[in-house]
Parts: sequence; C-alpha cells; structure tokens
Amino acid sequence: MALMITDECINCDVCEPECPNEAISQGTEIYVIDPAKCTECVGHFDEPQCVAVCPVDCIPLNPDHTETREELQQKYQLLTAQKQGG
Repeated sequence: MALMITDECINCDVCEPECPNEAISQGTEIYVIDPAKCTECVGHFDEPQCVAVCPVDCIPLNPDHTETREELQQKYQLLTAQKQGG
C-alpha cells in the first residue's frame, strides 16, 4: 500500500529528502506522494522513512492504493532496475 500525505502537513521539508524512491514532491499546497513510486521503503529500509521523520504524523497508508508486501517488493525491483538503466 502506498502512503499519502494529509492536509495536516506543515511543509517542514523533512520527508522529501528521506524518500529513497523520490516519490515525495512539493504539491500545490502540501507535499504529495506519487503512489507509482512509493514502496513504503520496502527494499530500502525496515520502515517508511518519511513516517519516521514526520513531526506531525500526517503520513498514513493510502486506502486507494492497496498493495501487499510482495507487490511493494516487485515495485522496488522495477524502480531499481529503471534507475540503473535496465
């Protein structure tokens, strides 16, 4: 399941650099997470890094993008292959 950023976001800028998949970017009003790139840090870390650093706890699971751990691992492998040019 991809993560999402709620409107409680205070634009503190700490989550964006923590994302190993570059899934977080500045949206119109708050930061947003691209569900196509979010693996909940599966393949990189034991827990989502954006959630770990968020001071206002505004990054829950996105109910519109449900994925199993296996699907997240497959997405991680695909994204890693694309970064390496393969």
